[in-house]
Formats: sequence, C-alpha cells, structure tokens
Amino acid sequence: MELGARLVSVLLLWALQDGDWATSKALSWATQSPAPGSSFSPPPVVAVQCEDDRLVVSVNRDFFGTGRLVQAAELTLGPSACAPVPAEPLSKRVVFEVGLHECGSELQMTPDSLIYSTVLHYAPNLSQSPLVLRSSPVSVPIQCQYPRRDNVSSRGIQPTWVPFHSTLSREQRLKFSLRLMADDWSTERTSSAFQLGDLIHIQADVYTGYHVPLRLFVDSCTATLTPDPASVPYHVVIDFNGCLVDGQSRDSSSIFISPRPGQNVLRFLVDSFRFAQDSRNEIYITCHLKVTATDQAPSPLNKACSYNSTADEWLPVEGPRDICSCCQTGTCISLSSSRKRSLADQEPGNPSEFEADLMLGPLVLSEAENGPKSGQGNNVGGIPKWPELLLGLTVGIAATVCLLLGLIIGSHKFGSPCSRNV
Repeated sequence: MELGARLVSVLLLWALQDGDWATSKALSWATQSPAPGSSFSPPPVVAVQCEDDRLVVSVNRDFFGTGRLVQAAELTLGPSACAPVPAEPLSKRVVFEVGLHECGSELQMTPDSLIYSTVLHYAPNLSQSPLVLRSSPVSVPIQCQYPRRDNVSSRGIQPTWVPFHSTLSREQRLKFSLRLMADDWSTERTSSAFQLGDLIHIQADVYTGYHVPLRLFVDSCTATLTPDPASVPYHVVIDFNGCLVDGQSRDSSSIFISPRPGQNVLRFLVDSFRFAQDSRNEIYITCHLKVTATDQAPSPLNKACSYNSTADEWLPVEGPRDICSCCQTGTCISLSSSRKRSLADQEPGNPSEFEADLMLGPLVLSEAENGPKSGQGNNVGGIPKWPELLLGLTVGIAATVCLLLGLIIGSHKFGSPCSRNV
C-alpha cells in the first residue's frame, strides 16, 4: 500500500473561546458514536487526507451542526492564512489542498516519525452584523504523521523515504561554522592575534542534525583587508574546488589535516601573513563551504587537496590522487574565480541549504620581535648589551682579587687594599 494512500494520524482538538451552546453542540456531534444498531455514521466535520507531499482538508460548511452554513471566506489554513480551493457557491464542503511545508506548517521529528502540524481557523465574518456575534472563532489543530523508516521491495525503485530527506533539508537548515582553534585543536582559540610565522589553525564543520550523513568540503578561501570578500588587494588561500594553493607559496606549510576527525569536519593550517604593500595589520578570511553525501565519492569538484613541496605533488585528504591533478594545472571548475559570486547564484541542483559563505576576522597580525628595535636604548628580550656585560665581568674580577688580598694580609695592621680611608 503506497504511503500516499494512507490516512495517518489526524488530531482534531477544538479551541473554544466562549464555550457557547452552538460550539459545544458541534463538538459533541463530532465525537459522538452512532446509536446502537444504527448503520448510519455522519460524515466528519473536518476530514484530512495525508498524501506523499501534500495534505487535503475537507470541512463541512454545517460547521456547528446547527444548519447554519459557514462561508468559505471565514475558513483559513495555517499561520499564513491560506485560502481554500475555489468551489461552487452551493457546495456543502470547503476544501484546502496544500503542500506539507506550505502555509506555515511546522515539522517535528522523532526517531521514528516526521510530523507536519498546521491549524484550521474559523473566524466569523462581522461585515453583515458587526454588533452581533452568533458564533465563536475556532481553531482545529491538524497533524499528518509519516514513518521515517519503511519496508520496500527488492526491486530497483527509489525507497519511499528518500523524498523526505530533501524536505528535511528545507525545513531544518544545516548549521555551518568556521572557527579559529588552539594549536592542539582541543578548544576554540580565545585570541585572534598572531605574529608572523605563526600557524593559523582553522576548523570548518557542519551540524547535520537528522540529515543523512554528509561530508564537508571547503571550496575556496580568500583573504582581504576588509570584510568585503570582493575588495582589493586579496590573497587566494584555497581555490579550484578544494586546492589549498597557499601551500605552493615559498616557505609556506599550509595544509589540510588528514585524517578528518569526522566526515562533517575539515581542518587546515595557514601560515600567517600580511599584505606587503599595505600597512594595515588586520585581515579577513572568507571561505565557501559545502557538503555532499558521504556515499558520494570524492571528485575533482568535491575534494580537499594539499601541496607537498618535497615531492612536488598534490595529495587528497581522501580519495584517489588523480582528483588533485587539476590543482597543478588550474583546470578545475573554480568557484572562487568570480569572487563576487553570491549564494543567490547557485546552480540548479545545488540548493543554498547545502552551501554557505563564512568569514573569520579580523585577524590581527604583528611582526615577531627577533632583536633590538632601532632607536631604543633598553634591552630587548632580556639579553644584555656587550659593554654592560664587560663592565660586569670587570667588577666581579676586582671584587674577587680584593677578597683574596684581604685574607692574606688580614693579620697585619694594614687596611684592606680595596677599602677607602675615612
């Protein structure tokens, strides 16, 4: 039996505001059982059919069981107040047909079920008799519950639960993050200040929640002097869909860390640097992150490759080495070539929920203090200057000689050769 043919759990709870007689009577009518021996069962006031990707709500216009028919305009569905399907004026039922995630419906996930919840609202129209209220507003909560696991046949068909992965991705967006980490990767770094020569430890990760297992990649990273990633000057750190090109720079040790601590985590090191032609000491690093399913093999478009200067070759964090060959030639399809590219320009089939642009900064860079600063007479780093060192040695030797002479002639009535006459 197809999933769409099932009528799953529908909760009809009436929210009574004034508790008037008509509403109470409608509630008792809607819940009462047929009389003993009677084969007639009155149709429900509100009937819900839960299909694969939508729900159909049918409402009896004799809403309170009093014979007074409510108007279609007095009924709306969901927080977005969706209107019913147009129907004949003499029709006895009002029908809503909406997608599961439309009209402001909410998705709740349990280990075994996906539960879509919405509310049917009735609000009496006061335009004809604004001073007299003959019925109360009513809200009817509605739920459609779908199993997250189901049995399927062994035939080559798509499992019935596959469409719900994309629905889940839309309802609960992935949480991407880009963080500065301590040198041992155990905690997040508390300072964004670095000296030239320091290694910047960067960790990218994504919280997947109830999604299928996902693998994270860093497509591109660009360093700039301002928060605008399209500003000039700029320095490309990662390019060509995951090539850490900064590692090709002379004296650079920038690499991806392998193996990953998890498929949803990617770590890499970047040598600290400053822009040579600019006196500003703050930089911003903007990276484009994306995810793929873990059962999708790494490829030239989905990779994490580091340059090994000793062997003059590119090595991937995972996957065959040939996926990094385009890093050497620069023939990969680069997502960072156009640095003004925004998430609104995603290609079809790559929804923005699975990609994100994140920024680190400002990172404060300063030059390492390796020696005395010009124009200063004070010592640098606690190392004494040579004249001071020689003076100290001379004083020490003189004191030692005086002490020895004092011991030798101490028994005579001569003053110490190192003492002053008073």
